[in-house]
Amino acid sequence: MTRSDVSEDIEAVVEDTDLPRRLKDEVYSTVAGRDGVTAEQADQIARAVENEYLDTRVDPLDPVGTVSAQSIGEPGTQMTMNTFHYAGVAEIDVTQGLPRLIELVDARKTPDTPMMTVHLEEEYATDRERAHEVVWQIEATKILALGDISTNVADMVVSIDLNEDTLEERMITPDEIAEIIEDELGVKTNQQGALVEFGPEQPSYRELLQLVEQLRDIVFKGIEDVTRVVIRKEQLDEGEEFVLYTEGSAFGDVIEIEGVDASRTTSNNIHEINKNLGIEAARESIIEETMNTLEEQGLGDVNIRHLMLVADIMTNQGTIESIGRHGISGSKDSVLARAAFEVTVNHLLDAAIHGEVDDLNGVTENVIVGKPIKLGTGDVDLRMGSSSGGDAEPEASD
Repeated sequence: MTRSDVSEDIEAVVEDTDLPRRLKDEVYSTVAGRDGVTAEQADQIARAVENEYLDTRVDPLDPVGTVSAQSIGEPGTQMTMNTFHYAGVAEIDVTQGLPRLIELVDARKTPDTPMMTVHLEEEYATDRERAHEVVWQIEATKILALGDISTNVADMVVSIDLNEDTLEERMITPDEIAEIIEDELGVKTNQQGALVEFGPEQPSYRELLQLVEQLRDIVFKGIEDVTRVVIRKEQLDEGEEFVLYTEGSAFGDVIEIEGVDASRTTSNNIHEINKNLGIEAARESIIEETMNTLEEQGLGDVNIRHLMLVADIMTNQGTIESIGRHGISGSKDSVLARAAFEVTVNHLLDAAIHGEVDDLNGVTENVIVGKPIKLGTGDVDLRMGSSSGGDAEPEASD
């Protein structure tokens, strides 16, 4: 519902409020969804929403950072340290609880258990056969999944007995396998039906074993970083559809595959999100991953604004910074704030060598030197003003 669905009188009273556009649109949606709402009633609704909105705003000089740290840190003490099965998906483990929270705020380059949730486009999402076509495009297919390997030491030959049913299912031919082996290993292959044979140029038992080891590492189809894909039928808002869960993450490669719905597919690797979709998407991913981690632990009552503040601080430079001595805490302007966090002596020594000056603007440095912090009442000065008649009255000044 939009403004076009209501009368001009109602639009006038709603637009007269100080509400942000999102809340105004929600008011329009509520009003348009009910018959016979007058302009006066719409005004009452809009004013009630405005009052609630103004009440929830942060007061000037509120220590929002400290409140957020407390609001996330205290529930964090109640989180478990275990790795659980992901949402009932068999055999896919994903780090949850405190280790996952630490992983996120540390902005680790790769998660301990990288995974993706891959949604499919309409025709693939409802047909299991079509969904499996996408699975084989994503899951790394190695030789052990396609057939049996044997070595003939007498003839110095490696033989691969391919399983024709598996080849048909994964849509790959013996010719293609022979060609990939030639390209990857630099050997001549002899392919007859489902049997592929090759060996070292010069008879050498050592080289024969090396060829077998190298053969096992070749990815014949799919994405090397994705070791396994689990397919599940789920009830979503759009109806029942197949969803893929991957062990391993290669977000950029997956969203380009035909049949994958790139708009709904996600990864738990925030750096891959940043690389492929940009910093705003990475910020959203940090908020969502952190919120999901807390909710899975029964801590969903932590206000999302605290997590939004953390995500804002981590991403406001256009890159993902960790909250730690190698990121935000270690790059503060204040020498004392840096020293109070970690490696105290190093920070003080470096600051002395470079002649750094601390202006004592933040919380930590003022606590260290015993001055009032510049937040809340600590950032307001009172001075006595003189009046021409009678007693002097105090005046507030910034």
